[in-house]
Amino acid sequence: MKKIGVLLSGCGVNDGSEIHEAVITLLALDRLGAQAVMMAPDVDFEEVNHCTNQPTGQKRNALVESARIARGNIKDIRGISAQEIDALVLPGGFGAAKNLSNFASAGENAKAHPEVARLVKEMLQNKKPIGALCIAPATIAVILGADLHPTLTIGHDAGVAAKMEAMGARHQECDVGDIVFDEQNKILSTPAYMCAKSIKEAATGIEKLIKKLVEIA
Repeated sequence: MKKIGVLLSGCGVNDGSEIHEAVITLLALDRLGAQAVMMAPDVDFEEVNHCTNQPTGQKRNALVESARIARGNIKDIRGISAQEIDALVLPGGFGAAKNLSNFASAGENAKAHPEVARLVKEMLQNKKPIGALCIAPATIAVILGADLHPTLTIGHDAGVAAKMEAMGARHQECDVGDIVFDEQNKILSTPAYMCAKSIKEAATGIEKLIKKLVEIA
């Protein structure tokens, strides 16, 4: 059974993992007979009220919040190495650009969480594939853009694409139901809710990406 790492960033689109994207990912992996190895960084972040989309002034922990999606079956990314998994996928949600890196606030000057950067680089060194959904490709650009110039997509958002390209990545426009595959670096990406108007639209590209990810893992 292939083991696919699922890197979460909290619980909720505005400050953590996009829950629909995370669940679609987990369901697609299960249907393909792959085992999800769920993980998150042990890092605190600013909470956003999802009714008002405003900061609450409180903090939450990405690992603790991600455990809600994982039903408690989750590990600190610090304890995960590339040797333990066959592929890695990063669901979107703004936590991917707030907690896995600070791209949301720093743009092209962003830095990644050190453990996230370590694992992503380990996956590349071991020639194991990576998938990134929604805004998560921006964090891949933060980590790999300057050295590997990966080809990635976040859909059709010219502003975000320009910041990714400023970090050295190559952006390729993509519709919600499609994926972009950087064969040289074995990185897959799809726009998901960067473009999707509904959960079924988001699912089309995510399911296609997960199927390809498992195939090449």
